[in-house]
Amino acid sequence: MTGNIKIIRLIIPALIIISIIAGSCSGRKSKTEHKNIITQKELVSILTDIYITDGLLSLPSISFKFSVKDSTITYIEVIEKYGYSKETMDRTMRYYFIKRPKKLIRIYDEVLSNLSEMESRYLNEPSSFRIPDENIWPREKDYYLPDPSGEDSTWLDIPVDFSGYYVLNFSLTLYPDDQSLNPRSGLYIYYPDKPDSLKKDYLTTLRFIKDGQNHNYKLSEIVSGTDSIRLRGWFVDYENRHPDMLKHVRIDNISFLRSRLK
Repeated sequence: MTGNIKIIRLIIPALIIISIIAGSCSGRKSKTEHKNIITQKELVSILTDIYITDGLLSLPSISFKFSVKDSTITYIEVIEKYGYSKETMDRTMRYYFIKRPKKLIRIYDEVLSNLSEMESRYLNEPSSFRIPDENIWPREKDYYLPDPSGEDSTWLDIPVDFSGYYVLNFSLTLYPDDQSLNPRSGLYIYYPDKPDSLKKDYLTTLRFIKDGQNHNYKLSEIVSGTDSIRLRGWFVDYENRHPDMLKHVRIDNISFLRSRLK
């Protein structure tokens, strides 16, 4: 969290600018009016909550629940929690940004102070309240295709042995001479005790680019059920399947993290 706090001076202005741009799209009827704007005290609270919301949405356990929801709507709900509309927020941002830029700096300095205080309280909490992550990846941490050994599979079948949060991290390089068509991930959680139509819960599909560059990826899932649940599928799946097709891909820095639900 410390690293995030250090860049708050960049993130908060970015949120402000985005809000201004969004507001300007709805019309430029009047010049920045000092009417019906959010008070400074409440604006500090709203911006603090928006930043915390942004951080929470980056957590696997939270982002999973909101994966089908437009994140913009989530931010608007934060504003509405304080009894204001998005239009009032846009108007407030335009006013401070154009008419009171120095006061705006003091506002997000207060936001920084709030976040720093929260960070301090968190760091002083007993460690027993925190849920540690455990890396349970059981296989090699990198793959290269074509493999000199002759093995040519990125199929996964890994036990998921308790209910909790699971995060699969890996880096992948797909080279331009790879001949796969529409390369993408094809991973899912397999529930053997569920009806056939519900046995597979597919993780988010990742689309891979044949640019020869190394890219980092993360897939997350909340799992609950029996001990026989498994993570299955392909790191790289594709539409064409020909025995002589050239696969040229490198997968490395693999980790599979789990933490129990509390």
